[in-house]
Amino acid sequence: MDTPVCLIDTGSEGKLCVQESALQILQQIQEPVVVVAVVGLYRTGKSYLMNRLAGKQTGFALGSTIESKTKGIWMWCVSHPTKAGTTLVLLDTEGLGDVNKGDSKHDTKIFSLAVLLSSTLVLNSRGTIDNRAIEDLQYVTELTEYIKVKSSDEGEEDSEFVKFFPSFIWAVRDFTLENKINGKYVTEDQYLDYALKLKPGTSRTVKEFNLPRECIRNYFPSRKCFTFPFPTNPENVSRLESLDPADLSPDFQKVSDHFCKFIFDRSEVKKLKDGHTVTGRVLGQLVKTYVDTISSGEVPFLENAVIAMSLIENESAVKEGIQVYKSGMEKLKDSFPVELKEVSSEHQRLSSLATQVFMKRSFKDNEGIFMKCLEEDINKLFDGYLCQNEEASKKRCENLLSSLSAPMTEKLKKGFYARSGGYVLFSQDLEDIVKEYKIKANNGVKAEDTLEEFLKQKCVDSNAILQADKKLTEKEKKIMEEREKAVLLAQEINTKEQKQRQLEEKMEAERRSNEERMIQMKEKMDEEIRLQREEVKHAMDSKLREQADLLEKGFEEKAERMTKEMEDFRRKNKEAEKKSDQLFKNMIENMNKRHDETMKLMMRQHSEQMKAIMSMPRPKSDSSSLILRLIIGGLSSGLFSGPCPR
Repeated sequence: MDTPVCLIDTGSEGKLCVQESALQILQQIQEPVVVVAVVGLYRTGKSYLMNRLAGKQTGFALGSTIESKTKGIWMWCVSHPTKAGTTLVLLDTEGLGDVNKGDSKHDTKIFSLAVLLSSTLVLNSRGTIDNRAIEDLQYVTELTEYIKVKSSDEGEEDSEFVKFFPSFIWAVRDFTLENKINGKYVTEDQYLDYALKLKPGTSRTVKEFNLPRECIRNYFPSRKCFTFPFPTNPENVSRLESLDPADLSPDFQKVSDHFCKFIFDRSEVKKLKDGHTVTGRVLGQLVKTYVDTISSGEVPFLENAVIAMSLIENESAVKEGIQVYKSGMEKLKDSFPVELKEVSSEHQRLSSLATQVFMKRSFKDNEGIFMKCLEEDINKLFDGYLCQNEEASKKRCENLLSSLSAPMTEKLKKGFYARSGGYVLFSQDLEDIVKEYKIKANNGVKAEDTLEEFLKQKCVDSNAILQADKKLTEKEKKIMEEREKAVLLAQEINTKEQKQRQLEEKMEAERRSNEERMIQMKEKMDEEIRLQREEVKHAMDSKLREQADLLEKGFEEKAERMTKEMEDFRRKNKEAEKKSDQLFKNMIENMNKRHDETMKLMMRQHSEQMKAIMSMPRPKSDSSSLILRLIIGGLSSGLFSGPCPR
């Protein structure tokens, strides 16, 4: 994007609505996103920081009057400067505290959306972090009104906010004080911690003083502070975006560079509950879900939003996997007919690739519903391609036999075989056709089937020629009839045996595909458990730091409450992990059941075909040796001596 666009607009009646054109931009972003949102009072220079992060001097509107310039939430998507394959999404929010707004809760809605959508939240303010600045941040105390973790009533859910909330950065603009506390120099982060220091006591005044500070300390997993000096002379501030860098304070530029570097290096990719990576496409869906929910007067539940996203993403993951499979098989289809082994091998490769693509995009498919859809759709497609390959093979074999038998057909029309010795001539021509066909048919999947049909068709001509051939005795004719029956029987056995081999190849392909799916499923399960544990550890580390700080400052009672809170937190997460583990085991068990059912069906079919082969009649014993010689050596070697008339 060359310039920012409006993502969430504020209508004339103050209602929030998503801009479809912005969603279309996000829809095209398939890579992970780092989302940085800036919030703060209006006319505090939020937009300037965002332009710097975009690597531009202009972009987000800065404005030069006391009127709030940015309305709603604006978005700028740029390539991440330090993380390859990642997009940096910058969100510039409407200034808080604008007296012209009609809805008293409008600012809280904007603040809540910034928290819900970002992976890093930048709070921009001017002057110092004093009590007034923190009181102006009452929106953080109202987050529980607009954000819930679960739809089920489980008590104080805000203890879990730290798992899902963005990292927090306080950018203090036009900072003129020395970084000293009690006469000692301190870092910017120590200055922030001092500003967020709690007061002991339980009075109403103390509780009101502590509440916003406790929210910031408990909700956000990490805190960081940057203090910016005045950027330039007061008369130049209104045209900050057009100033030459040489006109900016070196100290201001130094802090700005440090701020940008920290954002680029330390801001993490946006993640959903249970650690699932958010792409631009998913971010767009989240925007629409949250805005629609808040605009309707409902409270967005993080868990419900994740479930809604998972349904959308899993459906798309199935389609994406199917597309990968179809695309590869369509290329193979151009080469049809091919041997079954080649079709099965490509099916297995593409099925594995499709599963990889599906698993890369899917999440929270806890019951394996979408995985099952993918399997079933791929199997249906595979059966379809097998049929198409068989049809192509049959057509090729029929054309080949038609071409090879064309001279025989012409001879039949002219009555060439209607003479003494004609049967031997016909049989030799037929043998030559079969031999040539066997070479050129190249073990096609319908080669034996098509040959069987061809030989059955030629039986009518063969029998008529045999009966009319006066050179043969009745005994010889009887032998020839037996010989023809034996040849047809042998071909029928060949056809059934080919089908057996093809079925065995399909069974082997199914076995290998299932093994590959199990490996991929296990890897997916391990990865999801790892992400859950990483998310919990991230949150627990934050809680432990906060508890240590409380103990250091003498808040033993609050620290004790945190101990109980953390015990409850651990218990809930262990239960969640155990539940996830069981769901994965159930899914793998169901996958194996489906595989076993498929294999049983094929084994039954294999057994029935084998019985059919074994139950087929065999040639009579008194003529079997002669017929065998005839089949192996040809008619003339077994029945006649000397050259046959042509």
